[in-house]
Parts: sequence; structure tokens; C-alpha cells
Amino acid sequence: MVAVTGIRAAGGVCWRPTADGVRVCVVHRPRYGDWTLPKGKLEPGEHPLVAAVREVAEEADVRGVPQVRLPSVRYRSEGQAKLVDYWSMLAVAEGGFQPGTEVDDIRWLAVDDAIRLVSYPHDAEVLAAFAALPQVTATVALVRHGHAGKRATWTGPDTARPLDREGWAQAYALAPLIALVRPARLLSASPRRCVQTLDPAAALLDLPIEICGDLDEPQPGQQQDERALATAAQLLELACAGGQVAVCSQGKVLPGALEQLTGRADEDFTTPKGGGWLLAFSGERLLAADRL
Repeated sequence: MVAVTGIRAAGGVCWRPTADGVRVCVVHRPRYGDWTLPKGKLEPGEHPLVAAVREVAEEADVRGVPQVRLPSVRYRSEGQAKLVDYWSMLAVAEGGFQPGTEVDDIRWLAVDDAIRLVSYPHDAEVLAAFAALPQVTATVALVRHGHAGKRATWTGPDTARPLDREGWAQAYALAPLIALVRPARLLSASPRRCVQTLDPAAALLDLPIEICGDLDEPQPGQQQDERALATAAQLLELACAGGQVAVCSQGKVLPGALEQLTGRADEDFTTPKGGGWLLAFSGERLLAADRL
């Protein structure tokens, strides 16, 4: 999460495919008499991605699956600095919009028409960034297992080392973020701490956890690069199958796997315990790797 003083808000470019191409959702606010993207303020302690999906649902009555982080917007509102984070979102369900005091109309428009309609240049810029993206075909929530004490003080097999209290708190914090992606599958590296990290999400989504050894850290005699390649190959295989999936892996393989997928060895892909990434693919191409 970005540290910023002032007002925090989040929203989305919610889109759906039609026979005539992609349509995006814009909303009309009677208080301001404007057409804009659905967005709203974060609740105390709320993750921006959770707020973005919630606000799209509240303002447009659309359930969106977040895919790619779009440019953030900064401006002044009510005399304060305001930061709005945006994500592109695939519309997967609509509840039947009813006009209200905050939003009294919505429109699904071709992107060029939406750009012409919105009232603010910064909204047009966000829409233009969305229009420049290839269509997303797969989304992967990729996380590192939560805190599990110290390896040196654990007397049993390292694969049996469980989450500690901090790690369980991280697992429960990750669950609603993972659920936003609406994964059809949950895959975990073999160690208990990895499986446990997905346990709260599995309970929330009523999904089984599949164990995948290709997500494990190197075993004695194996090279770290070799394991990173195996993890990258597994992620690419999942992406090529399409749809949404959530994966839990380990700290020694995630940076190398992300370097392989992005082709950017100069970027810091170090992932803290209990942290993660939102990966968006178009076919075999990784479009974006955004920190959760």
C-alpha cells in the first residue's frame, strides 16, 4: 500500500466483452453533475484493491474481478490531496442497477465513447491506459507463505514447520484479497506453512488446495535457478489454461520465477512473507505483476 497523507480512494475500469467489442462502465453523479469512473474513499484500514472492487459494486452494482493496476490519479479535493488507485476489472455479475443519490445513471460504452463522455481529463487518461492493454485472458494471485517462526529453532522436518500467530494473521488478511480474484483453483507448494497460508481462502471460497511440487524451494542438490524455472513454467501453464487461480509458493523461488516471466532481472521481486502479486496474462504473455 502506498503511504500518502490526505484522502485515499480507489475504483476501476470495469469492462465486459460484447459482440461489438469491449464496453466499459461509467457513472453519473447527480451531486456533481459529472460522468466519471466508479470510485470511492477507502474505509479505515481497508486495502485499496478491496475498496476498488467494493466501490464498483456499490456505485454500479457490478461485480468485477481485478486484473491490471492502472495509473493512479492525484488531485486536490475538499482542500486536501487525494490519491485514487484504479484497476481494470472484468465484469462477472450485475445485480440490476437502481438509481440512487450518489449515482443516478450508468452507461456501458465503447472506450472511445467513454473517453469523450467523462468529465475529467484524468479519467480519460485512465481509460486510455486501459485501452492500450491487450485483453487479459488469465489472472493469478501469487502469494508467499506467512510467517512461520525461525527455521533454526524448529526441531522437526522443515516441510512440517507451521505458521505462527503472525503467519495466521497474514493468512487471514490474504484471504479476502485472494477471494477478489474469484479463483477456480488453489495451488500450494508442499510445505505445511504454504498450505496453511491458503487455508482461510479455501474455507472462504469452498475450494480444495492442490499440492504442486513445482512451486517448492530447491531441495539439497538442486539449483535455485532450476527451481525458479520450474515455478515459472507452472505459472505459465496455469495462465495458458485461462481464467483465475491462486498460488502460494516460497521466498527463494518467487523472485527468479517473476524475473523469468517478466524478462526484467533488474526489478526487485523480493516478496515478504504474507505478501504477494497480482499477475495478469494475455495468452503466454505476462502483462503486469502488481504487488498486492
